[in-house]
Amino acid sequence: MEIVLWSVAALLSLQLVFAAWNVRQLPLFGQLGHSSGKLIPEEGVQLSVLIPARNEQGNIIECLQSIQRCLPANQSDKRIEVIILDDRSEDETARLVEQFSAEDQRFRLVRGLEKPDGWVGKAYACHQLSMQARGAWYLYVDADTRLRQSALETVLQAISGQAIGFISGFPEQQTGSWLEKLVVPMMGFTIACHLPIRLVSASSDPRFAAAHGGWIAISRATYEAAGGHEANAGQLVDDVALMRAVKRAGHPVVLADVRQQVSMRMYHNASEVWSGYKKNIFAGVGRSGLLLAAVLAIYVLLYLLPFMMLLVSPLYPALLPSALTGYLLGIAVKAVADRSQGQPWLLALFIPFSIGAVVAIGAASWLSAKFGTGYVWKGRMYE
Repeated sequence: MEIVLWSVAALLSLQLVFAAWNVRQLPLFGQLGHSSGKLIPEEGVQLSVLIPARNEQGNIIECLQSIQRCLPANQSDKRIEVIILDDRSEDETARLVEQFSAEDQRFRLVRGLEKPDGWVGKAYACHQLSMQARGAWYLYVDADTRLRQSALETVLQAISGQAIGFISGFPEQQTGSWLEKLVVPMMGFTIACHLPIRLVSASSDPRFAAAHGGWIAISRATYEAAGGHEANAGQLVDDVALMRAVKRAGHPVVLADVRQQVSMRMYHNASEVWSGYKKNIFAGVGRSGLLLAAVLAIYVLLYLLPFMMLLVSPLYPALLPSALTGYLLGIAVKAVADRSQGQPWLLALFIPFSIGAVVAIGAASWLSAKFGTGYVWKGRMYE
């Protein structure tokens, strides 16, 4: 067992070096943009801010207020339009948006149609929004996002001089419950440890893709060339599917650090965390049970085994040096990933519990697909 643990420590040392290098490859969103060749028209709508909203009465007004603070003070400035699609909500979402848009006509409410067979709900909502948009570029944001001051001007700067392209990034994640703190930052951990960030933009291979539906800027020309959301109508992980479609179309993509522009709280309790990740994990590995099992097994080996052996080391003192080394290296890897996301470094101490939660949710995600029980999200059932 000592040999196994020292081998794990060696692998974690390599993982730490890679993660520390990898997170430095993420460009700041505010540093994107070009000064030459104004390909976006000076007149008319340059940017359509598009918000799919289903059962978001607790989120939508704060989201709209944050966007409102970013809009130009001069209401005659028509560079930016904001469209909210009520995706057949069962709560007060539509009424709240209607009241808000009546007071500020820069915001427009669209009533969503019934989802056709074969479509995932959010993908169809985004598709309908694209049909309403007039901008040269679209900015998709979720109802639980909160834009920071000057975020939209930064978007206009980033897309200046570009007729085509796709830009996404992971908003700063706000967490409350303990399961949120343990699981939500694991998105960034996975990217830091396993996805060569430089190859997202440098390679045309669609396997090197990562995106977040809470912040996607895509030009109209690129959206149409990639087939839009319609090209992947049934994909649960629609944001990554869209980036891959853009790559296949030969258009440029960028994954950027957008934490200075936008924050969000994706989930508000443990139940939402469980349901949201359960819906996405199996789909996120291409619905491959073998790949999911391999990933989870590697996580157990690297991050759970040293901690478990550390717990039993009082009975087997010879295991203490190797087990402690592996545990501390695992903490270091998690700390690098957490720091790149603006998360408290103390969360890294709980890496075994984060891994344990991900393994449990991943297993539940696979079992739901295998036995046909499906996934429930925002009142809809998915297989």
